[in-house]
Amino acid sequence: MPLSWVHNCSTRGTSRPQITMFISPYRPIHSTAKLGKLMILLTLRLNSISAICHDLYSWNLTPRAQSVSMSEDGVWFEGILFPNFYQTENLRTACEKFVMKDEDTVIVSYPKSGTLWLMEILCLIHSHGDPKWVQSVPFWKRSPWIERRDTEQLDRDLEGPRFFTSHLPFHLFPKSFFTSKGKVIYIIRNPRDALVSGYFFWSRTNFVKSPDSLEQFFEQFIQGNVPYGSWFEHIRGWMSVRHRENVLLLSYEELQKNPRSTIERICQFLGKKLSPEELDSVLKNSSFQVMKQNKMSNLAVLPEELMNTGFLVTRKGTCGDWKNHFTVAQAEAFDKLYQEKMKGFPGGLFPWE
Repeated sequence: MPLSWVHNCSTRGTSRPQITMFISPYRPIHSTAKLGKLMILLTLRLNSISAICHDLYSWNLTPRAQSVSMSEDGVWFEGILFPNFYQTENLRTACEKFVMKDEDTVIVSYPKSGTLWLMEILCLIHSHGDPKWVQSVPFWKRSPWIERRDTEQLDRDLEGPRFFTSHLPFHLFPKSFFTSKGKVIYIIRNPRDALVSGYFFWSRTNFVKSPDSLEQFFEQFIQGNVPYGSWFEHIRGWMSVRHRENVLLLSYEELQKNPRSTIERICQFLGKKLSPEELDSVLKNSSFQVMKQNKMSNLAVLPEELMNTGFLVTRKGTCGDWKNHFTVAQAEAFDKLYQEKMKGFPGGLFPWE
């Protein structure tokens, strides 16, 4: 490789990620013109990566040392475990000071429930099916997480109809939501599939302690000792406001089974009218295969310091994958716990039952 680069995402003692370039002596380039072109292309690429890492730095997304378990490597706030790139003061600020405006729309979910998929759909609806926005701007800029570090700056910087994303449990969600007309779209997923998807996701990230095995993660999940806490408590909290006019309840399963009609429901909820052609474009550009190829939507743009090389957040995009991973004993134990934790909800409310 005639041109090589070293990218350091560490932020210790610096205000921005540091980049070092050097030219390898092993395959010299004799053409000055070719070298000039390569240097220009390389500089553009490095500037792009530097900008991405600077965005992540502003979110305090930096790699952490490994430790014994997720619970020891994370941040505890109000009884909930968060990844260690969070700070308790920032979480408190999001809860108490974030101002939700009437025109805001927030995607809320428990992790690995179709968050990025719904984010892509929402952005495409906003652009009337035009994919330019989702193909050129990283998802965390299009719909930033409310619980990020610079909440107050975020509130100042974004204007007009704003999109946000959050994994916050109900009791930690910004209090301003309850006095605004801002909309929340809450997406749920079969917890068994969320567990399996979560295992593969957290196993490939470098900013939290990776689970040693699916067996270990299974135990941590059912105990609620995973990032963002218990699935059961998260669901029970948000389901308590599912009848509010400014809350739309969706499921990963219905989006998978009937994507067109589900997207039409979202449009109706948002008060957006799309032509049949625009709706077709939303469907096409939010499909699993297209998202898998879109580097702005699948985490492929993240440096390997944060995400293992080759990992895409769009792993399978299917329902029922848990059946390929749970043992009979695990399936029985989970079913028993599920029945205990989800008592009181009407039958047929959840599509996986």
